[in-house]
Amino acid sequence: MAWSTQQLADLAGTTVKTVRHYHQVGLLDEPERARNGYKQYQTSHLVRLLQVKRMSDLGISLAQIRALATSMVDTDASIAVLDAELEASIERLQRVRAELALLLRYRAPLDTPTPFAHSADGLPEHYRGLLTVYSRVLNETALHDTSDLLNEPDEASEPFEALTDESDDRAVDDVAQLLAVSMAAHRERFPWAADLRSAQRTKGNLAQEALSSAVVDAFNHGQLRALARANEIVRKADPVDDETL
Repeated sequence: MAWSTQQLADLAGTTVKTVRHYHQVGLLDEPERARNGYKQYQTSHLVRLLQVKRMSDLGISLAQIRALATSMVDTDASIAVLDAELEASIERLQRVRAELALLLRYRAPLDTPTPFAHSADGLPEHYRGLLTVYSRVLNETALHDTSDLLNEPDEASEPFEALTDESDDRAVDDVAQLLAVSMAAHRERFPWAADLRSAQRTKGNLAQEALSSAVVDAFNHGQLRALARANEIVRKADPVDDETL
């Protein structure tokens, strides 16, 4: 008994394209051809095709299937490795679903970092880029604390948002005084706030440069002046060698 490529695909419940692809990647041997040039598939080809399809349906990649076919490793050990990989994939998918549910619950944009999902509603647009960089650079403790702060009322928030590039020195200084009070309170409440370098996921200047650049891009000139002035006020009141943002 011999079958054509289409007949083999029909028997296995797959497609001609899939059969040809398995030939190309070395998962299915090429059959002999009849005098007219047509391929003649045998039972051995059908068995192999069904085996590959079975393993593929279990979530095993074609590269893994090929490795199993060419290696002499113990079958139980191979299954254990594949099971561990599938478990990791399931955990990742469950985590993604949980994050999507959180974004839906708070109607946050899809690109919102998970720690800030419940803070996204009503947050000024220019904060999103800053928080995205925060989510990459800062550790989990700092992200959690920052998220809490975003949901707490702050006397300096509204005046700070009102600053523009054209704000005069008096307006900037008034806001800086309010910011300094908030900054001092944050330092006392969160030890890492006194030195963001201690809250970075990785050490070195690159992370610090990314944070500084994100702040510059997030705020206008008047706001940056107020932040710099507030930092100066806090350092004079309690001098430490830091880089508070």
